[in-house]
Amino acid sequence: MKKINLAITGCLGRMGQQLIKSSKSNNNFKLVALTENKKVKKKIAGIELGLNTDKIFKKTDVIIDFTVPKCTIEILKIAAKLKKRVVIGTTGFNQKEDSLIKKYSKKIPILKAGNMSLGVNLLMYLTEIASSSLDDNYLSKIYEIHHKHKKDYPSGTALMLGKGIADGKNKNIINLMGKKFLNKKSFPYGKKINFNSIRRGEIIGEHEVKFSSGKEIIRLNHEAFDRALYSDGALTAAKWLTKKRPGLYSMRDLLNFK
Repeated sequence: MKKINLAITGCLGRMGQQLIKSSKSNNNFKLVALTENKKVKKKIAGIELGLNTDKIFKKTDVIIDFTVPKCTIEILKIAAKLKKRVVIGTTGFNQKEDSLIKKYSKKIPILKAGNMSLGVNLLMYLTEIASSSLDDNYLSKIYEIHHKHKKDYPSGTALMLGKGIADGKNKNIINLMGKKFLNKKSFPYGKKINFNSIRRGEIIGEHEVKFSSGKEIIRLNHEAFDRALYSDGALTAAKWLTKKRPGLYSMRDLLNFK
């Protein structure tokens, strides 16, 4: 079977390094390009690190991107020009950037996910089911923990779970966004969805959705122990995307959750 030529952006980051490691042990891929947003004189796996340019992506089939929003948009501009597929694991996009991603998806296949884990995407699905099953007497809130190096909050995964709650109510997440707390020991339920983000140590990721009627509490949660969970998911997404037409896809499409 012909191997898929793979490019990894943000290759010196935590996820970039994990993706390199996972791709080397995955027989479906051939690593052909590694990039950073500034010039670094270094070789990894025999590949010289480069900048995000037309030339460096020319021989790739799929680009996996875990960087920052500004960088992702620049990469998509190049990918659309070269007709390359892109898996986006970057989080923290604003509405304008999300609109640009949708625009580029009309030209190339893009899979965008705030979290590449099977378990987390199942959690989102279950969150949506719970939200649609519970009446308005049940208030909800979302709690998440990540390592101290993570800058954005709430996490992309927490926002995915918030969207799950909103979708279950047939409402727009923008209209249900409540308060965003950082490093609080406790935080309240509200008529809108409140978020609390903890940043400490080297924790890979923990997420919990809670529904409360005042008489009972329902908890849905997920804990990640190994970062390979995300890189394996991203590689599965990359392989799946090679057979897709232009469009904006999610892990839910890949997993075929109805």
